[in-house]
Amino acid sequence: MTTSAGVTVLDGGMGRELERMGAPFRQPEWSALALMEAPDTVLAAHRSFIASGAEIVTTNSYALVPFHIGEERFARDGARLAGLAGKLARQAADEAAERAGRVVRVAGSLPPLFGSYQPELFDAARAPVMLDHLVEALLPHVDLFLAETQSCIAEALAACAAVVPTGRPIWVSFTLQDDEINRTEARLRSGEAVADAVAAIRQAGAQAVLFNCSRPEVMGPAVDIAAQVLGDSDIAVGVYANAFPEKTGEAAANEGISALREDVAPQRYLGWAQDWRRRGARIIGGCCGIGPDYICAIHKGLKAE
Repeated sequence: MTTSAGVTVLDGGMGRELERMGAPFRQPEWSALALMEAPDTVLAAHRSFIASGAEIVTTNSYALVPFHIGEERFARDGARLAGLAGKLARQAADEAAERAGRVVRVAGSLPPLFGSYQPELFDAARAPVMLDHLVEALLPHVDLFLAETQSCIAEALAACAAVVPTGRPIWVSFTLQDDEINRTEARLRSGEAVADAVAAIRQAGAQAVLFNCSRPEVMGPAVDIAAQVLGDSDIAVGVYANAFPEKTGEAAANEGISALREDVAPQRYLGWAQDWRRRGARIIGGCCGIGPDYICAIHKGLKAE
């Protein structure tokens, strides 16, 4: 697989890219709405990220949970929609192989099941059944699974438990507290220490640990801690930050459509990416608000180093 100076380049934030493209987009369905009403836009978004240099595309299954689409719709259509999300990502990846000889992998998104940034809502009793539905539907189409925006250790371990029996790699990505104090402390939204989280998912069999859906400014210390905990392990470290303003413990990500920061431009984001790489990150992409132009900047900028 081609990488940029030893870095695997992820795609960017699907939801906000769909909104930018004019796809159906609102709360509570979020990015799932385009999957339901305009799946061609989802395919087009994947193609755009690949054309910008992404080496991994992530399935548009982040919002396929009852929190977003409701209990009844999840029971009736959740597996079908997750399967469609997997097919669309795989189609875009296969097209890249056929047209340009590029190897693009597909990551199956396993989201926070009970709402982003809300670790207090995690229900360990309900999680396994929900995860099994998503994993089974995505499995035929993905090369690996990516448990995203995990706010506490327990939900990350639940995702690992659902995936490890399939034999597919599981990558786990944690979301961090955004406030100034925790820039050096590096804690999850739950308040748990990053060091404890990394050690736990290493023990659970994860093949990569990442940090996502937090401000770029807070990612560096987390990468440092992960690198220290993992030592000479072959478990990769990665980052894909968002372009949101600070999200405190009182603000859930799903309460509305957040504004995006005007000071997070592609070249500035590249500067953060270069810093994460110097600290030891080997998987870099973008989350909410980070579009194809940012991924292009990462791909070209890191390759030039």
